Amino acid sequence: MPHRAPGSPGHSKKQFLSGRPIRYYRPQGSPAIRTLIDEGFQAFNAGRLSEASQIFASKMLAPENDTTIGLTIAGAMTPAGLGGCVIELMDRGLVDFIISTGANLYHDLHYALNFTLRRGSPFVNDVELYEDGVIRIYDVLFPATVLLETDAYIRDFIVRSGLNEPIATSEFHYLLGLDLMKRYPGCSEHSVVARAAEDGVPLYTSSPGDSSIGMNIAYHELMNGSRFMIDPNKDVNEVCAIVMAGKRNGCVILGGGSPKNFYLQAQPTLWEVYGIPKGGNEYFIQITTDSVVWGGLSGATPAEAVSWGKVNPGVLPDTVVAYCDSTIAFPLFCEYAVGSPNGRRKRRELIHKRDALVATLTRDAKAALAARNKEGRSKKAEGRSKKK
Repeated sequence: MPHRAPGSPGHSKKQFLSGRPIRYYRPQGSPAIRTLIDEGFQAFNAGRLSEASQIFASKMLAPENDTTIGLTIAGAMTPAGLGGCVIELMDRGLVDFIISTGANLYHDLHYALNFTLRRGSPFVNDVELYEDGVIRIYDVLFPATVLLETDAYIRDFIVRSGLNEPIATSEFHYLLGLDLMKRYPGCSEHSVVARAAEDGVPLYTSSPGDSSIGMNIAYHELMNGSRFMIDPNKDVNEVCAIVMAGKRNGCVILGGGSPKNFYLQAQPTLWEVYGIPKGGNEYFIQITTDSVVWGGLSGATPAEAVSWGKVNPGVLPDTVVAYCDSTIAFPLFCEYAVGSPNGRRKRRELIHKRDALVATLTRDAKAALAARNKEGRSKKAEGRSKKK
């Protein structure tokens, strides 16, 4: 694809930002889309998307399976308007916790703060954009002032919050969401961060320093001498505790990257590190454009994950990878789920249960350690008796 389409005209700042606003689309469970996916998506990646939609709606959401569902988000989903799909899934109890890149949560804040991102072209002159103070995410355009004002809000929030100790990203995002709803009433209708706080859905960021939110947290430490920081250990243990408590576990993975691994590492952490034989995921759905042949985590298949203990070997028929653009496939997937007979569940509100779940993990991990130590002492004693 050429960097600039042949014959594309130059633009002024006014023209750059003249496109239609990007809004958060909320799926409504269209019967026509459900029919299309069931009857028209029959083979190749259309078939895989159909399979993924049916597994999610009929098995993962089935009340009798009582599946704890994690959603992982990589790629610029919120700038493209996909936050509305996430809000709808959270509100209906169809996802129980989320692991996202920090960038997706940061750009979600623009919507909460009532800034506007606009549709544009990927073939514009980026030097002209830079000179005119316009930011581009492929074909999404917005003024650089949106970044500056969002940054200022984050820094002001951190100061107002009085945070002065290490916390989990789930706690930080929860407090941030509460602040958004207090200062911008009604923003939970168009903000993932605010809606997650309202619905009790924990939001985790696997690489908290790798986003503008993390950049502003770092500023606070440097400039204000604060002891506030993100503690990744708390995130690891909370996610492990959530997964351990699940009767069954399943994931929906958008893209891949760090959020994918951060979710999938929970089962290996339990058995490999804590000595708790939980077993792997019962369900695995991924929408990605990456391929397994490049060796990256984003393209790794659920079959490969079996060897790590991330996916139960007996459930591979309930795992699927659809090689699609998430901005196309995910809204269709959500329409199908929302319109299904299982399109609403009671929300687990795990944000309020984290301490209890981690306490259970701590108890079970210490019991497993004591059992291993006892077994080790028994083997040593047996070895000494044989020598005699």
